[in-house]
Amino acid sequence: MVEKAYKFRFYPTPQQESPLRRTLGCVRLVYNFALAVRTQAWYKHQERVGYKQTSAMLTNWKKQEDLDFLSQSSVPLQQGLKHLQTAFTNFFSGRTKYPNFKKKRNGGSAEFTKAAF
Repeated sequence: MVEKAYKFRFYPTPQQESPLRRTLGCVRLVYNFALAVRTQAWYKHQERVGYKQTSAMLTNWKKQEDLDFLSQSSVPLQQGLKHLQTAFTNFFSGRTKYPNFKKKRNGGSAEFTKAAF
């Protein structure tokens, strides 16, 4: 079975821009939170934290009152965690450097799977 991916660049209207920026910000925040947790777990306890643990943490983060804006669609947030897992897999196999935190200035990206629609 062949899987296809499509990458689109689009120019949102002002009404579309606000929810899009919110989604991109949430994806970046979750990625950075998970990267910080995984980094701290290694430096403090020499433990590896995997995708399953960070996914469970995401569920808890979404329940916190100060992070209630994470009530966005969970699909792009989970995909952000999967991208982080891929970054760590590539790091541990020696293909890349240690993952970096995502910056706001780069615009960001969000991935939606077809199961989300």
